[in-house]
Amino acid sequence: MVIKVFVATSSGSIAIRKKQQEVVGFLEANKIDFKEFDIAGDEDNRKWMRENVPGEKKPQNGIPLPPQIFNEEQYCGDFDSFFSAKEENIIYSFLGLAPPPGSKVTKSPEEASSLPDGDVAGEAQSTTEGTEKAEESGEQKEGDEDVGDLAGSQEKNEEEGETAAEESKGVTAEGAEGEAEGEEAEEEEEPGEEEGEGDEEEES
Repeated sequence: MVIKVFVATSSGSIAIRKKQQEVVGFLEANKIDFKEFDIAGDEDNRKWMRENVPGEKKPQNGIPLPPQIFNEEQYCGDFDSFFSAKEENIIYSFLGLAPPPGSKVTKSPEEASSLPDGDVAGEAQSTTEGTEKAEESGEQKEGDEDVGDLAGSQEKNEEEGETAAEESKGVTAEGAEGEAEGEEAEEEEEPGEEEGEGDEEEES
């Protein structure tokens, strides 16, 4: 099983050269065995490629452009279909190859849709059950936290009450002294104020 990549080494199109390099580079990086077939220097390769690309895959002018990818005689696709398969991580099924051991391979949409409906429904059901349970446990947790907050707030209130009582005692004692001092000060100031008022009257 050899992957055949048909390329045009002497293509004047930069876009085609880039596409060819991307396909070849990807295959080399992933250690996928392939052979390059140059259609520019070999008329037989060009003829074989054009004849073996399926009619529905050919462009409107009927001449498929490189790169074209085959697995032996089996047509895989052009650059666009290769790029799509790479993006969807189904490159091995695109190339008709068995994936290497230990690699994560996403199933193609066709394979995924062929699963029985029961599996999908079961998954959906389990997720809804999970969310309901999570909500219930969340409510319970919130309730527990409320109880804890109440107990904590009572303790805080008691502590604050004690400290407030102590502070108020101190304040009342200080306040009494302060009031006494204030009264004395007012008594001293009063005569001065009356004198001041007298001066103002004289001036007016």
